[in-house]
Amino acid sequence: MGARNPSDSKLSRNRAALTHKARYALAHPGRVPAHLRRTARDAWLRARYRGDHIGYYRAVMASDAARSPEAAVGGRPSHDRWLALGQMQFDYLMEHGLRPEDRMLEIGCGNLRAGRLFIDHLEPGHYYGIDISPDILVEAKRTVVRYGLQDKLPHLAIADDLTFDFLPENHFTVVHAHSVFSHSPLDVIDQCLENVGRVLAPGGFFDFTFDRTEGREHHVLREDFYYRTETLVDLAASHDLTACLMDDWERLPHGQSKIRVTLPAPDRAAAGGPEPERSPV
Repeated sequence: MGARNPSDSKLSRNRAALTHKARYALAHPGRVPAHLRRTARDAWLRARYRGDHIGYYRAVMASDAARSPEAAVGGRPSHDRWLALGQMQFDYLMEHGLRPEDRMLEIGCGNLRAGRLFIDHLEPGHYYGIDISPDILVEAKRTVVRYGLQDKLPHLAIADDLTFDFLPENHFTVVHAHSVFSHSPLDVIDQCLENVGRVLAPGGFFDFTFDRTEGREHHVLREDFYYRTETLVDLAASHDLTACLMDDWERLPHGQSKIRVTLPAPDRAAAGGPEPERSPV
């Protein structure tokens, strides 16, 4: 199935526009109080973390995690939905050749909604999850205990940027970020793409989801960002990375789009053998 039609109203609407907000409020009056609380929180946090989006969103995560750790990592506060979204991410990577021997970096691992499945599938010590929120990493550790994954030796670390300067070069065969760039301004995404190539093994790939628009790029309360596909593909290319929209991801019920970033595979002769095989895109 191909990508969604650009004429789709969901892809062309501007959620930051006053007209959209008014129509949404009339259609969903029960959600207005929650939006007003978010607006008040946004105003306070913007003043406190002026120019520091990582600090800003870390505070958002702390606020949301205090209410519901599962809701804090995205989606409605339903345990069934939490399980379903994690399974969806895992199944998709399995379809695209995720192997037990892969070394995976998950950016924005949250409370291991999908990470618990990756950890269980991968060989011990092959999962490395990072997040900007200490509150959500505490919940991640609880998930490791709840699902009995201690023997898999997952690594969980706090990060205050996306430079990956504490991680080794050319190490990770799979890098994964779900619902990270949908909450990130372009300078944060640019920092990630500038540095991910250093930690990504040649022939590996980096999958990330984003909120897609075919209209004007915009954000809502500095929490939800909407980008055109070509903006992110061109940004990856500026860092010598190849990026493409994953059309088959569009068929799944999640509400976001996915881009895969790759490094050129190593020369077969120089590597001393054939390139590792992956399921086709």
